[in-house]
Amino acid sequence: MTDNKKKKPELLAPASCLEVLKTAVVFGADAVYIGGEAYGLRAKAKNFSLGDMKKGVDFAHQRGVRVYITANILAHNRDMDGVRAYFEELKEVGADALIVADPGVFDVARDVLPEMELHISTQANSTNSGTFRFWQRLGAKRVVAARELSLEEIRAIRTQLADGPEIEAFVHGAMCISYSGRCLLSNYLAGRDANQGSCTHPCRWKYAVMEESRPGQYLPVEETGRGTFLFNSRDLCMVEYIPELIAAGIDSFKIEGRMKAALYVAATVRAYRRAIDDFFTSPALYEKNRKWYRQEVGKCTTREFGTGFFFGKPGAQMQVYDASTYNQEMVYLGMAGEKRADGAVCLEQKNKFCVGEVIEIMKPDGSDMPATVEAIEDEEGNRQQSAPHARQKLWVKLSVPPERYDLLRRRAGGESNG
Repeated sequence: MTDNKKKKPELLAPASCLEVLKTAVVFGADAVYIGGEAYGLRAKAKNFSLGDMKKGVDFAHQRGVRVYITANILAHNRDMDGVRAYFEELKEVGADALIVADPGVFDVARDVLPEMELHISTQANSTNSGTFRFWQRLGAKRVVAARELSLEEIRAIRTQLADGPEIEAFVHGAMCISYSGRCLLSNYLAGRDANQGSCTHPCRWKYAVMEESRPGQYLPVEETGRGTFLFNSRDLCMVEYIPELIAAGIDSFKIEGRMKAALYVAATVRAYRRAIDDFFTSPALYEKNRKWYRQEVGKCTTREFGTGFFFGKPGAQMQVYDASTYNQEMVYLGMAGEKRADGAVCLEQKNKFCVGEVIEIMKPDGSDMPATVEAIEDEEGNRQQSAPHARQKLWVKLSVPPERYDLLRRRAGGESNG
């Protein structure tokens, strides 16, 4: 255990769309990173239009939260004119920083957006103090550590660069099987370039062997008899190691998940927010609540957890051999919006729930309140017994009225009647 006299690190959360950005802000993020409709590494995420970017930045800034925009593709010549035009458009958004990986894109950003903070993406695979210093000399404010670095290596870089750039590191979320995420497998197998933002995640696929003289006959590939998922890695989770992360000198704790839903962002941000704040209040309080943090991050959609490279090369313990599916303890129902005089709240329904069912109101302060669904109405005021249609706008009355931006969820595995 270390002391808690160091500067409190930034908690940096992902957002796939405006709703998730608001969730991240309300549930405790210090900063949010988002992608536009081009030039980021999550092309399949919902991503933000320029209009939604402006709305998101305004919402965050009103609450003292920063917003970073990703433009971290490894660009080809054909991309560069579009990159420049895109950065010209970003002048009107008012974001706080741009995350890039490609030196050519970095130069364009420095030329078009000279006042914008520039952060170097983990895709740049920065693994030593010389590389961190190199980017700092070029004008980068922050460098995201390569995922392959241990805490001891990060601590050494921070010690060698006491006046160096800020260090950001991923502390939670999905891991990539490839070095710093530079993967060619998706492009080879599916024609979708991971380095251009279109990864199809073939590392999660199930593989078999087919022998030349027996076409159509698939032979299982087994590792110690446990399964056939050759590249499938655990998710990273460092919520139980906040003191160690702080002692290493990391300035920003980054949560992965720009393709994840609001429930994932709310659960992980809330848990890490409380863990960080508890530790800076009292290391003893952090120790007391350690079990709660881990339970909370497990309630959203996750795979099995591990600690990645932080304590050395992970080896087989970071692999999941028997499945590539997610664990899902809780199901996201929607975010509480406008409230009527009778206490009913407006929401866009995400998953099915029914009148009479006991659900859970998830609050930013860490509390969860059970509530019974008393009534459901559509936009025209028609009563209905259930909400089976995703994205339907509804008015929902609960036995305990939620506040705006509270999340509604229920346990997975069917509806509950209390």
